[in-house]
Amino acid sequence: MSVVTGVFGVIALFVLLALRVPVALALIAVPFGGIAWLLGLAPAIGILSNTPFSFVANWTLSAVPMFLLMGFVSFHAGLTGGLFEAAKAVLRRIPGALAISSIFACSGFAAVCGSSLATAAAMGRIAIPEMVKSGYSASFASGSIAAGGTIGALIPPSILMIIYGVFAETSVTRVFVGGVTIGLLTALAYSIVVLLTCWLRPDIAPPRPLDAEGLNTRRALLDIWPVLLLMLVVFGGLFTGTFTATEAGAVGAIGAIAISALTGRMTWTIFKTSMIETLQTSASLFIIGIGAAMFTRFLGLTGLSNHISSLVSGAELGYVHLMLLVVVLYLILGMFMEPFGAMLVTLPVLLPIFRAEGIDLVWFGVLCVKLLEIGMITPPVGLNVFVIRNVASQYASVAQIFKGVIPFLAADLVVVALAIAFPSFILFLPSLM
Repeated sequence: MSVVTGVFGVIALFVLLALRVPVALALIAVPFGGIAWLLGLAPAIGILSNTPFSFVANWTLSAVPMFLLMGFVSFHAGLTGGLFEAAKAVLRRIPGALAISSIFACSGFAAVCGSSLATAAAMGRIAIPEMVKSGYSASFASGSIAAGGTIGALIPPSILMIIYGVFAETSVTRVFVGGVTIGLLTALAYSIVVLLTCWLRPDIAPPRPLDAEGLNTRRALLDIWPVLLLMLVVFGGLFTGTFTATEAGAVGAIGAIAISALTGRMTWTIFKTSMIETLQTSASLFIIGIGAAMFTRFLGLTGLSNHISSLVSGAELGYVHLMLLVVVLYLILGMFMEPFGAMLVTLPVLLPIFRAEGIDLVWFGVLCVKLLEIGMITPPVGLNVFVIRNVASQYASVAQIFKGVIPFLAADLVVVALAIAFPSFILFLPSLM
């Protein structure tokens, strides 16, 4: 009977989500009602009152507001403003230099941001007008930035990876390090798409190198020394084991504030705006996490998670079949849900399965975030596409941007296939720690 209750709970959750009920409210309402049905109202109220503290009191989660603060301060203080110019200066002789520069500038911005939406919005404002002016089709230019923005959640610091590490009870630092590989592989795959497009369709992506006039590599690199220093401190400390991912968040936030102040870019308005945005974003993430923690406890009480794990084990699905099911699941969810909701709805069911199958949870965390980020550029609810539409509405419609991301979606599927076929490729750097 409990398992049946769990099944009805999962169905009710997806019905609420389909009715556009906010993810956090749906995740809280379903387990509250289910636990009240199973155990009574008093236990349900007890879990509702205890879960927020037990979830938020997790020390690892303190990295979330710290990394968010680092990203908001870096953005508002203009520390990341020169990344696109620096990438152009370094890559100017390559065919499709503007598009490739925007992709690698997204990677650099991701290293101090951790958000796909922020990465796409920031780079879209800068790169799309220049790409269109240089002869790129508006569809391809917008699509490349929308896709490049997904790198924001792959290269650490990634908020998605921190939340995953907490729920999977695995090392956030190791997931971070694995994310570096998948992030750089994604940037390389996108760059190959640009090169092939320049070769096959020069009408939408001009293959000519950039005009070197006005581009000074040395000066461009000097302009981004603040963000390079911040990346060196945070990543250097993480990879050498000097401090944990949680401590890295605090170091990064203090470093961003200090560098902004020393360069004269910090003002009270910038600090206040960064703090408010950090608090708002952290609160929205944590309330979703609280709901997911309640949902996990509900599934545990019903025994549904263990039942599904037993069914999968009994079905004797091979590795390839299991991963194919997971890929299809996340691609479908990504079409309709934002990444945090999709991840926290599925982890309570999937984690017991992967533990039972002996699959490395660090590797799965990296793959999970990659699959979730593909959902950011798939119709009909590709959030990055709508962000690009907002910041570059005069250049391309939503339909044109979705058309522009198609070749990059193909590259994403290749990256996912490589990650599944060669897990050791993702786990190589974490294994060195």
